[in-house]
Amino acid sequence: MRRDGEAVDFHAATVLLDLHHTQTEAYLQGLSARVPSVFVILRNRPNADAERAPYEVVLVTASPFEAQDYADNGDDIVEKVPMPEGLVALIRDFVEAHHEEEAFHKRRRDKQADGPAQDGIGDARIVQPRDVFATPERMRRGRLN
Repeated sequence: MRRDGEAVDFHAATVLLDLHHTQTEAYLQGLSARVPSVFVILRNRPNADAERAPYEVVLVTASPFEAQDYADNGDDIVEKVPMPEGLVALIRDFVEAHHEEEAFHKRRRDKQADGPAQDGIGDARIVQPRDVFATPERMRRGRLN
């Protein structure tokens, strides 16, 4: 595409940027960065000619969370590319149209979900003369001889 000294820019592929209404929180995070960016996910081609195209473009995303998931797997290369102003405006408009604030709801503990109370460690059916893990309740019931 262009050459600047020893640096050469190649057009790798034209990939669609899909925006999804459930990821607006991630898009807001990306837009609030010092330099808003999109992330290009590249994957090594196993049998590719090293000089022609050793990598293939897998995905382009505006979500820093999704990009982090690809970076964490260790198999992919994630390149951060600054967004042009037109793309920033497009994503900002998408977020304004689809973002819904989620209210925080504190989860209450379900008393039945805690399970039955444990009475010490070990099998309660086996009487042991000196059970170092016996609870005082178990000792009061006379379960130890």
